[in-house]
Order: sequence, then C-alpha cells, then structure tokens
Amino acid sequence: MPKPTYNHLVNLTPQQYQIHCQWMTKARSLAQTAGEKGEIPVGAIIVDGKGILIAQAANQKETDQDPTAHAEILAIKLASQVKQSWRLDDCTLYVSLEPCPMCAGAIVQSRIKLLVFGADDPKTGAVQTVINIPDSAASNHKLAVLGGVESAACCQQLQTWFAKKREKS
Repeated sequence: MPKPTYNHLVNLTPQQYQIHCQWMTKARSLAQTAGEKGEIPVGAIIVDGKGILIAQAANQKETDQDPTAHAEILAIKLASQVKQSWRLDDCTLYVSLEPCPMCAGAIVQSRIKLLVFGADDPKTGAVQTVINIPDSAASNHKLAVLGGVESAACCQQLQTWFAKKREKS
C-alpha cells in the first residue's frame, strides 16, 4: 500500500485503502472520457455513507463554456439533488486531481465527510500543495483528507493528456 501524501486517516486498513483505490479508478475513467472530449482530464465520484455511488462527473469547462464546471462542483450539485440536501456530511468525494481553491471551498461548504484525491496539483492545489483551505481558520468545517491515492496513475493520465495537447499546438 503506497503511503498517502496527506492523511488525516491514521488507522486505514489495507482493505479500506483498496476500496478507495477502486473508486479512484472509476474517477480516472471519467477523467479519461473528459480528456477525449478536449477537457482537462479530471473525474469526480461521490459515494454516500452506505458505499453507494450517488454522483459522478468530469470536467466540462470547455463543453459548457462555464468556468465553474469542474468535476467536483458538478458532482456536488448532482449529489445534493440526489440527497435533496446541500449537506453531504456522510459522503466521500473521490477526485483524480487535488481540488483548486474554488472546489476546496465548495467541498467545505457541502460538509463532505472525506475527500480522497489522486494527484497533487503544484499550480492550484488548495488542499495541501499550494494552500490548505480545509484546515484554514476560515474553514467552518473540518473534513478528513486522504491524498495520493492512485497518484502515479492520476499523474500519468494528466501528463499524457498535456503532452498530446502540446504536440497538437
């Protein structure tokens, strides 16, 4: 089991980690589809407290011409509709890339219980890499975070997509 880069979950069993890896694989699949459509390949999954998938989304900024159409935001909106509540306090969000400041703020505001992400984002990462919104004094909700799940695969997916984009330019 690879060591997560950021972990509030000190007693994670190998079985629990494997479940997180399985959901991250699903998020990467969504990211792949987004990348094929010309979107930056980021996918997000929300699972409720019973382990049931309630929302999934991928980046759609280019498709929708909407700067807020990040995978996390879209998944949070869908999950809130499914639960008929803005409070997602029994839910886990899986996302293939560390959330940006906008998404980290939405995650805090939605009261997500656990955030699991794959690749660090050295440019706009707002959970650990550049800034830490969830642990900020400005945050009114403390959530558990598990970073680095399937990190190598998530990083490779992004690097490959950006390399192909540069080749086309």
